[in-house]
Amino acid sequence: MFRGITFDHLYSDVSMPTLAAVWKALDTNQTPAPRSPLTDPVAHGGSAVDAFDVVVSALPGFGFSERPGEQGWNPTRTARAWAGLMTRLGYERFGAHGGDYGAFVSNELALIVPERITGLHLTMPLAGPLPDDQDTADEAEQRKMRRRDHFVHGGMPHVMIQGLRPQTFGYSLVDSPSGLAAWLGEHMDAFSGDPGVTQQRQADNIALYWFTGTGASTARWYWESAMRWGSRSAEEQNAQPVTVPAAFTLFPAEPFPVARRWAERRYRNIVAWNEPEQGGHFPGWEHPQLLVTDIRAGFRHARG
Repeated sequence: MFRGITFDHLYSDVSMPTLAAVWKALDTNQTPAPRSPLTDPVAHGGSAVDAFDVVVSALPGFGFSERPGEQGWNPTRTARAWAGLMTRLGYERFGAHGGDYGAFVSNELALIVPERITGLHLTMPLAGPLPDDQDTADEAEQRKMRRRDHFVHGGMPHVMIQGLRPQTFGYSLVDSPSGLAAWLGEHMDAFSGDPGVTQQRQADNIALYWFTGTGASTARWYWESAMRWGSRSAEEQNAQPVTVPAAFTLFPAEPFPVARRWAERRYRNIVAWNEPEQGGHFPGWEHPQLLVTDIRAGFRHARG
C-alpha cells in the first residue's frame, strides 16, 4: 500500500460511504463532488436516507499525496491501495464515485473487489463502440462517435505528450507558473461545457499544482496508465465485465462520450443513466448540485 496518500474523511450518521477518487488534486476547494451535501443532505434540502460518510483521496503524485518513488502506480495498483485504505478506516463495504482517472480507479475497484462495492457512480463510463456499431448507430450515437473521433485525432495531445515524455515535459510545468497556467487553463476551457469552470476555480487548481510542485509526477500518470496499462479496445473492455450496480451521469461536453448501448455490454447492472443538457468534464466545478443529486440517486438505486 502507498503510505503517502492524502485523504479527507467526513462522517455522517450512516454506515455506507462513497469513495470519491479525485483525478486532479485534493484540498477543501478542489474536490470533484461537494462533500457537505453528501454527508448532511438534510441541511441542503435533501433526505437523511441519502447521507454518506465520504472518503476523498488524492491520487499518488497529485495534490498533497506523495510522489511515488517507483514505477507501477497505475489505476489497478491505486485501486488496491484505495481498498486497503478503506479497510484501515473500518469500511468493509462502500460505494465508489469518479471521473477521469478517478473513473478508472473506481472501475478497477469494482473489478478487483466487487464483493465490497455496494455501487458505482461514474461520469465517464469505460466502454466504447464495436466496429459494427457504425452501421446501426442512430443519430445520437453518430454524434458521440464523431466527438470521440475528433478527440482522438485532435483533442488529446495532452495524453500523447505526457504519455510519451512525462519527465521532459514535467520540468517545464514545475519551472514556469505562466506555462503551467496556460497548460491547465487551456484544457479546463476546452473540456468544460456551459457555464464552464470559473476563473477562481481555475486559479485554485493551478495554484495547487504549482505550490505542491506536482507537474511532473502528475504527467507520469499518463506514462503509467495511458501508454502501459489497461484495455485498448471495446472488445477488451467488454471482456472485463463490471457486475456491481452502476449509475452514470454523462455530460454533453464530455470529450469522449459513451452511448448506453455500448456501456450495457460491459456494465451488466446499470441502475441509473442520466444525460443532462449542460456540463462537461468537470461537473463538480461546473454543476455541483446536479452531480450531488445524481450521486444520491445512483446509490439510492444501488441500495434498492
